[in-house]
Amino acid sequence: MTTAKTLLQLAGADLNPPRLGDAALVLIDIQNEYLAGPLALPDAKPAILRAAALLANARKANAAIIHIAHRGKAGSLFDRGADRGAIVTELTPRAGELVIEKELPNAFAGTDLKARLDATDRKNIVLAGFMTHMCVSSTARAALDLGFRTTIDADACATRDLPDGRGGTLDARTIHEVALAELSDRFAIIARGDALT
Repeated sequence: MTTAKTLLQLAGADLNPPRLGDAALVLIDIQNEYLAGPLALPDAKPAILRAAALLANARKANAAIIHIAHRGKAGSLFDRGADRGAIVTELTPRAGELVIEKELPNAFAGTDLKARLDATDRKNIVLAGFMTHMCVSSTARAALDLGFRTTIDADACATRDLPDGRGGTLDARTIHEVALAELSDRFAIIARGDALT
């Protein structure tokens, strides 16, 4: 039996993560909405801790840093005027760090994210955030079409349980790992542990 390989491996692509100082860190939707209520993620806390460490390293390395926040309607999910829509305290943007609000899963859609990344003159982007199968995935897929080389910090992402369409549930960790496996095939380098420095 042969060992499974990604399309990137078969193509001989460089799968080494970039140095943070040569990249732009894009933190996607790491908002209070995912800590409680109907969208609470079982692995939100450890992902936030890893994302905070990644952000601290990116700041030390002088990486370009962009925070993405999903904007929902007033009084509903991701209400940016309420605590539920705020970026979590551990990742509070500093002065000079860009915050882009979006209304769709893909952080490039309907925003100036591409122009802001182009202005940094960096083709390597590092993604972290919520949810792995949704906004992280759709942003990584769009990034390939736009000419970016994407790395995802697997430990700084999380997702939630989903219905399996047959009356059962697929657990969040399975959804997370499958989403990362799909992305690793063609769309992104997957970094784990302290691979990003």
